[in-house]
Amino acid sequence: MNIAGAPRSTPKIKSEVGGASRQEVTLNFYAEPPNFELSLDEFEEFALARLKVLRKIEELKTRNIVGDALRKALDKTIQENLSHTTSSADIKPHSKAAKAAKQKVDIASHFILRAAYCKTEDLRRWFLTQEAFLFKYQLEKVADADHGQGKGLQAFLQQNKLHFDPVADEEKKRLTPFLLSISSKDQKVPSATDVANTTYFKIPFQDAVDLIATRQCFVRGGFAYVPMRKIVTIITAKFRIALSKSLAQASRVFSTVAADYAPVAPLLNSMNSQYTGKDYDDDAAQGLGGEYALTSANIDEYSKSMPLCMNMLHQGLKDDHKLKHHGRLQYGLFLKGAGMTMEESLVFFQREFTRIMTAEKFQKDYTYNIRHMYGKEGKRTSYSAYNCMKIIMGTPPNSGDHHGCPYRHYDDDHLSAVLGKLQIGSASDRNEIVNLKKKKHFNLACQKHFEVTHPSAAAVKDLNLAGVGDHPNAWYAASVAYRASKNGDEKKDVDTSPSKSPMKINTPEK
Repeated sequence: MNIAGAPRSTPKIKSEVGGASRQEVTLNFYAEPPNFELSLDEFEEFALARLKVLRKIEELKTRNIVGDALRKALDKTIQENLSHTTSSADIKPHSKAAKAAKQKVDIASHFILRAAYCKTEDLRRWFLTQEAFLFKYQLEKVADADHGQGKGLQAFLQQNKLHFDPVADEEKKRLTPFLLSISSKDQKVPSATDVANTTYFKIPFQDAVDLIATRQCFVRGGFAYVPMRKIVTIITAKFRIALSKSLAQASRVFSTVAADYAPVAPLLNSMNSQYTGKDYDDDAAQGLGGEYALTSANIDEYSKSMPLCMNMLHQGLKDDHKLKHHGRLQYGLFLKGAGMTMEESLVFFQREFTRIMTAEKFQKDYTYNIRHMYGKEGKRTSYSAYNCMKIIMGTPPNSGDHHGCPYRHYDDDHLSAVLGKLQIGSASDRNEIVNLKKKKHFNLACQKHFEVTHPSAAAVKDLNLAGVGDHPNAWYAASVAYRASKNGDEKKDVDTSPSKSPMKINTPEK
């Protein structure tokens, strides 16, 4: 894969991307690196697109989403990210050009992330787990595409030179009574017609231990007789082994490759910490203006719709009447992204800070920084609110600090005590949140907090839950919209007085 602007090109390796023989099967074994050129913009776009899909897989598995719900969510994510690019927006859908563009994104993004995630054992393990799941999921779709006849699967095997010995018709006829006893995971037993119409493969039993353990194949004479549909498990195991070896090999040359391809080295080095959602600034407050405008007058009420990290900053400010540098940045940019104007932000922070200092000191020491965040001072750059990954990977809080991610930076007992004090869900809910934190699923712990405090949010019409758990402002926007919807608020009926809030949140009495 050649990177436009890179100092040297990779060796020429044959690639069938976009060729006629690949049009029927979009799945790939990724056995050979591709040989096409990418711009730096495409390099980043493709990598982040696949990263969104792999992170969605991790999220769905961790939340124990299965069946139709998993398929619906994952298909949507794949369609949104791996089916097209900004450069292919004008290509006619379902055309050869569209299929070629889709394969280009799929193959290029896989190899880019393979390079980015080869550096450490933890990164390799994460990438291998999510890629194997994605590969098996797509392979099963190929196997099911022609009503279980296996034509698409056979094409895939041929194109990727994966050879399995088919069982001859005579031997299959002789073994039919035994093959009829093979059941699927849903305990469905095949009929004699199913057996007659299904291709079976004769595989060394050590390659089919997973199927043998669940009685999904027939074993005789050291061989497992596996139906075409179940060969997916065998192929996935081979894929995992091949990918694991490739990642180990890549890790040994990563530093050399990164040095040779300096333009992409920063992206490869930081890929695992990249944020893949939308940015939030004062121009992207998701319609939270007007009657939902965040002001210095209603911020205490709206703090009940803030995620835990911002709630802790708000409470810390109310208690100490001051925030240290990192806290001011994290909270100030969040308020900016939530739609608070610079004027209201100055009023809010001055009101709190001047409880322990004079107005003159506040004007001298803090006004400039707030104006700078809004792009009114210095380079006049309008800064975006911090996303969850930036907060998690950022400077950890010290004594007296209130910034950071509670799920990442609090110890288990402290987090449990905070959740209990705020009466977040039941004891079981709080334990589940803490357990997710223990497993380092910080984003999912935040999502669970949202689910517990916003029952049946997924059923609320037109409620945008994208980014909840990945960006504090997405959490906040969804919470405000949820509570407004639950209270039956319509924009035209809401009192727009800045001293009043459209939310009527029921909170436990103190």
